[in-house]
Amino acid sequence: QVRLVESGGGLVQTGGSLRLSCAASGSIISINTMGWYRQAPGKQREEVSTITSSGSTNYEDSVKGRFTVSRDVAKNTVYLQMNNLEPEDTGVYYCHVEQRIGPLNYAYWGPGTQVTVSS
Repeated sequence: QVRLVESGGGLVQTGGSLRLSCAASGSIISINTMGWYRQAPGKQREEVSTITSSGSTNYEDSVKGRFTVSRDVAKNTVYLQMNNLEPEDTGVYYCHVEQRIGPLNYAYWGPGTQVTVSS
């Protein structure tokens, strides 16, 4: 089993910044994609940003230019730098990790960290 520990959430004013971290530990064989999802109250969980093992990144349109995803391969850690935060960014942010073991892909979720942006 893979355990994900998130940190860095909190309360910030509009225009502020936060940096989320997610460290993976446990039965790590070969992590492919690491990333972040978020769920706002009353809405479905959505993908925010992902980064592959080769460093390719992907961002949800509303966060492009404001958020930056990165990873430390040696530490099995993924980060999300969030700048110029807006009230619409409020939600629970979940770390998501995928790894491949033989022919199968496995996905893991963190417990989530709350991000609240006040107007």
